[in-house]
Amino acid sequence: MKTNDINIIKLMEGIQAGKIQLPDFQRGWVWDDIRIKSLISSITSAFPIGAVMFLAYGNPKVRFQHRMLEGAPDLQVEPEDLILDGQQRLTAIYAAMYGKNPVKTKSERGKEIDCYYYMDIEKALNPNVERIDAVVSVPKEKFITSNFGRRVDLDLRTPEDEYRQKLFPLNIAFSSSDIRRWQRGYDRFYANDTVAQDNYAKFDEEILAKLLQYQIPVIAMEKETPIEAICQVFENVNNSGASLTVFELVTATFAMNDFHLRDDWNTRREKFLSEYKACAEELTAGFVEAEKFLNEERIFSGKNLSYSAQLIPLAVLAKNTAAAAKFCTWTT
Repeated sequence: MKTNDINIIKLMEGIQAGKIQLPDFQRGWVWDDIRIKSLISSITSAFPIGAVMFLAYGNPKVRFQHRMLEGAPDLQVEPEDLILDGQQRLTAIYAAMYGKNPVKTKSERGKEIDCYYYMDIEKALNPNVERIDAVVSVPKEKFITSNFGRRVDLDLRTPEDEYRQKLFPLNIAFSSSDIRRWQRGYDRFYANDTVAQDNYAKFDEEILAKLLQYQIPVIAMEKETPIEAICQVFENVNNSGASLTVFELVTATFAMNDFHLRDDWNTRREKFLSEYKACAEELTAGFVEAEKFLNEERIFSGKNLSYSAQLIPLAVLAKNTAAAAKFCTWTT
């Protein structure tokens, strides 16, 4: 095991090319909009975001399947490294600051959203403004209205709109050529405004230039690492942050024996989904009838039901009142 600092651009290029991938048993990406903004805030402030851990790929005794990170191109290539710890951070950086597609995430209320991320140049330079408040997320349409569409609150559909609002698109932040191109357009737009030009020059020097030099510590495990040690490391590193579900832990365990539980589950779910849909309305009606029956028996809360599993067979029988009553008499 060895540790070294790697430039953030090199890591993003590795993800883009498929050199850095995920072991297939890793959980999906779960970060929401506010966590992405917080991470961007830390990186653009040159704050550390913690180490990530890689496992060198290629040990014939450790047969991990692999997959690309969320938002990365679906390349059918073998990786050089697998991410054991750091998936959420690296995916957020790649999706918001390197990839060109909108970021699929969630709002604070849990609503699924697709958005792009920008940095407000003037707020980023203001020492009295928290950096996270300078990070702006906008819908994938890059167009926000209010008052039932009658008022345009924000329009970023063209580069000129971005210049006008002084909002820098963060998904070009790791491309020197794209940054220069955007700056040329910005300078032309503000040809007669030296203050705006000076502000951008300061933004480029204090934030963008430092961002291109940002380093992330990487703990690298050799591909010869025994599978028992990998399992222990994976368990340890996932004790913090968002807890793994039982399904994810079982998936990881099965993956060690080359059984892909997630694929198996998806296949079976697809197979039986049509049957569920066909019966869904009838099942729902059964539970509604069961609720009515329990209310008549003065049972209004689950805590008053000694054995909650009764609800399932009761719902099946509930459409036939006599059968349901007989069932409840028998269970009591």
